[in-house]
Parts: sequence; structure tokens; C-alpha cells
Amino acid sequence: MSRDPLDDFTVEEFTADGKTSPVYVTGSGPAVIVIAEIPGITPLVASFARRVAAAGCTVFVPSLFGVDGLDPAKLARPGTFADTGRAVGSLLRKVCVSREFTILATGRTSPVVSWLRALAREAHERCGGPGVGAIGMCLTGGFALAMAVDDTMIAPVLSQPSLPLRVVGNARNIDISDDDLARVKSRCAAGLQVMGLRFDGDPMVPAERFSYLRDQLGDAFIGIELPGSSANPDALLPVPHSVVTEQLIDEPGEPTREALDRVIAFFTDKLGVSA
Repeated sequence: MSRDPLDDFTVEEFTADGKTSPVYVTGSGPAVIVIAEIPGITPLVASFARRVAAAGCTVFVPSLFGVDGLDPAKLARPGTFADTGRAVGSLLRKVCVSREFTILATGRTSPVVSWLRALAREAHERCGGPGVGAIGMCLTGGFALAMAVDDTMIAPVLSQPSLPLRVVGNARNIDISDDDLARVKSRCAAGLQVMGLRFDGDPMVPAERFSYLRDQLGDAFIGIELPGSSANPDALLPVPHSVVTEQLIDEPGEPTREALDRVIAFFTDKLGVSA
């Protein structure tokens, strides 16, 4: 599939904090915010969103970058991995210079998270239920953690959280401000749980990052760490990275499928969705 038309989603415009972006909405029930990874809302990100909707949730997928619905293999001609990598790299450079995203700095929450928190509050008001879930992926992975400063966020999932990008130096950190982290820790002490997913050997999500989250959040952090060998070998990515999208092997008994099922069960359990 070169392009997912996304025509089973309703496209809305959401404005908060002076920022307006399209949001793709589908399903019914309590709200879950699905925040796409680079390069954007790919067919596999859309497929994941549909599965969450099929489980009984209303899914909101904000468009923050990239071409909505485009297969990353078609980002450049003639579609080789090298060309695709260059196209994704070009998009990543644009994101890096955007003031909405904090890419390299430690101890900071990306400004776009304020907009995402407002979206979550609006989604909760519309959809009801005990609260809202969210999943961030790769560059957006830590956004779900920072969104959990609000009481409405009750099911945050961090899939391969890759910020801050660190070529060298201490990897025991994540993209959230000290004040926001203190608030999340307080909520965790009161019962909030946070789920995280990564592949062993993923250079963008070092093991030290999950160790840091365990130290900060204690037993409230549910860390799912998969062997790199369980990643889909036919994926475009040359290293294990995207757990529930690009490197998912969607077959019963596969570790990535079991991880995806655990994510959906986390949402439905926390949001009170009936089986």
C-alpha cells in the first residue's frame, strides 16, 4: 500500500495555544490519543489506531508532521532504503529546528505537549469515561509521559521513547521537565501506571532510559523489553525500533504481537472498556 486514504477517519481541526492541526478521529468509547512517529501517520500507524478503535475506544490521531497516510517506502524515488532514509532524515531535520519539539535538551518538555494536553482534555469531555489514554512513538514517545501531569490522562504508553537524542553522554533521562516529572511521580504514587516498550539493542532507546524510568516511577512503570531478534526482519528499518508499527510481526505468539495486545489491554482496562 503506497497511500492509506484514511477515509474511515473523520478529519477535524483542533486549535489550542495558538496552534491548529488536523486530527483524524475514528471509533467510539473513551478516548485514546495516538501520536505518530517520524515520518508521520503511515499506513501502519493508521492500522494500529484502527485496532485500538476496534477494541472499543475513540481514537484521535493528530497530524504533527509528514504526509498523512503516506507509506515511508514511497517518500523518495526510486523507493530504495537509502533514498527513503534520506527523505526521513530531511523531515527529521525540519522537526529538529521546529520550536515545538525539544530534540536534544534534557530536563525539558516539548512545547507541543501543551497542545496535546488540551486535545486530551477536549477528547475526554467529548467521549466521557474515567479518563484518556495516549501512546507516543519514537520522537513522540515521551510525550505521553509529559501529558500525564493532567488527571485526565490515566493510560500513558511510551513506545520506543527516543528523546532526548543522545549520541554520547548520559542516557538516564527522558524528555520531560523536572516539574512535570515530579507531578507524574506524585500521580504514580497515587496509583497511575505508565507502560513503556523497546527492543533490546535499539540505539535510539538505550536500556539506561528504561532503568531511569524504573528508578523514577518505581513499580508504576511497566517496562516491556523485547529481544531485537523478534523485530520484523522485512521492515524498512535496519535496526529493531518500532514495536507496534513498522517492525510488528502480526501473528499469534510473536513477541511484538503480544506487546501490541498488552498495549490495547492496558487501554481497555484503564478506560473501563467492556470486553
